[in-house]
Amino acid sequence: MASVGLQFQASAGDADPQSRPLLLLGQLHHLHRVPWSHVRGKLLPRVTEELWQAALSTLNPSPTDSCPLYLNYATVAALPSRVSRHNSPSAAHFVTRLVRTCLPPGTHRCILMVCERSDAFASACALARAFPLFTQRSGASRRPEKKTVTVEFFLVGQDNGPVEVSTLQCLTSATEGVRLAARIVDTPCNEMNTDTFLEEIKKVGKELGIVPTVIRDEELKTRGFGGIYGVGKAALHPPALAVLSHTPVGATQTIAWVGKGIVYDTGGLSMKGKTTMPGMKRDCGGAAAVLGAFRAAVKQGFRDTLHAVFCLAENSVGPSATRPDDIHLLYSGKTVEINNTDAEGRLVLADGVSYACKDLGADIILDIATLTGAQGIATGKYHAAVLTNSAEWEAACMKAGRQCGDLVHPLVYCPELHFSEFTSAVADMKNSVADRDNGPSSCAGLFIASHIGFDWPGVWVHLDIAAPVHAGERATGFGVALLLALFGRASEDPLLNLVSPLGCEVDAQEEDAERDSKKRRLV
Repeated sequence: MASVGLQFQASAGDADPQSRPLLLLGQLHHLHRVPWSHVRGKLLPRVTEELWQAALSTLNPSPTDSCPLYLNYATVAALPSRVSRHNSPSAAHFVTRLVRTCLPPGTHRCILMVCERSDAFASACALARAFPLFTQRSGASRRPEKKTVTVEFFLVGQDNGPVEVSTLQCLTSATEGVRLAARIVDTPCNEMNTDTFLEEIKKVGKELGIVPTVIRDEELKTRGFGGIYGVGKAALHPPALAVLSHTPVGATQTIAWVGKGIVYDTGGLSMKGKTTMPGMKRDCGGAAAVLGAFRAAVKQGFRDTLHAVFCLAENSVGPSATRPDDIHLLYSGKTVEINNTDAEGRLVLADGVSYACKDLGADIILDIATLTGAQGIATGKYHAAVLTNSAEWEAACMKAGRQCGDLVHPLVYCPELHFSEFTSAVADMKNSVADRDNGPSSCAGLFIASHIGFDWPGVWVHLDIAAPVHAGERATGFGVALLLALFGRASEDPLLNLVSPLGCEVDAQEEDAERDSKKRRLV
């Protein structure tokens, strides 16, 4: 499905399914609410109203189901009718699966997505995951035709009006961000090295009118970025810290998104084995998510100051590679004894969050990373792990995940019990835990937090996306939708406002105050 153009339109128009294959997708009770008059032009002359109704009556999702309507040119598919409290109401993961398995083949195809307005954002991002951009299959370059998929939303429920142009633009920006992140993660390191990643950053910066700040190679060492420099100094392509900054007039707070961009992770001298090293091209998933989300957020009108901080390195081996027992001075001013060179992500992120705190003056710092293999054990393949110093933001991350389809579940935040795992006799801390059975994913996140300080008054959020960054052998673009939803209240875009969990309590308090004021005026 590589090199497919994805288009969102208010109306996809009518067409014979034999010339434009069609997938109709939604929860069964939503599909029943689609009038025949809306789909007849997309199904006739191949599918009659009687056949359409008969197909709906045969669907029995458990958890999903599908029914071909006409050969392999038209299919209707049903999502789960109910989901559990830790899943997204949109059933986003099943959207992706059904598109991959049920969308008929063809050069120009159509998807009619039936859902409530509140699920449109998550559904669109889920659709995008089914169409990866990267491929090096030799046959792909010889195909002259450009494949397209046109997506039309039919909204049901209380807010079931037509899809506005602004909504279509938001869905386009978000899905382009998801696919950009997935493409970077899918691309192997012989193509996506630190030089290439910087070019991707510069390309986004040029599109948005932003010149990135870049600190590279020996300058990192000179300026005290011992974490990033120490991890990447043995690689052919030097490490870098890059920053894209959006500074609108009237901003009321400063937000920093810090992404781990390890373009390949051999493990360093604490080398990974032959079965665990394949797939380590994905270790830049956090930085890729930050880039895709930053592009979309700025395009949709982000009202606050937003910095995207990219910590780029290749954890390679060579004569100059960091050794276990080496001690590095990080940008925070703290020293770290290296006892595991394969615990490198926390080192580059420690420099990144320190820079965001000290140089960028961030009020909110969110780091996102494919940090620990233990994350997949702690929260599973579908849910990212969140660790934060704020109970409010912990709850917000979980709610944002359900709203956008990038699911999240909390880790234990208890530095007074866990941080002693990093005790060193000769430095401020070690970089890897003493006991791997004592909340290793929590501990890894606490290592990062320690470099801005556990008593730092701002909001710190850590997202470990090691498992959900991919599904099988393909990247998912995980994190883009989550960042956009989590910070949607800072956007001018109505749809991002709708899916954002933050600000709801403030809005409710303002409404209560307004009602009290009216009562006083009446008295």
